[in-house]
Amino acid sequence: MLETSEQTAEKAATDLLANSSIRELRDLRVDGTETQLRLSGRVSSFYHKQMAQESVRRVTEGRQIVNRVMVTPR
Repeated sequence: MLETSEQTAEKAATDLLANSSIRELRDLRVDGTETQLRLSGRVSSFYHKQMAQESVRRVTEGRQIVNRVMVTPR
């Protein structure tokens, strides 16, 4: 079965986060549609939220990034 471009971008973004040197990013969720990649989950700083977004930017294939990651300071 061939993967759609949505699945390919979603998998690439998920893989990038799963292999991040920032532990908190490894647990974030990525959902893709034809026009968006949505990030969700929790991190402890705004910096990590931005790092998640910038990490997946190169694999968006022209989709909008919707960053729904919550910042919950510890």
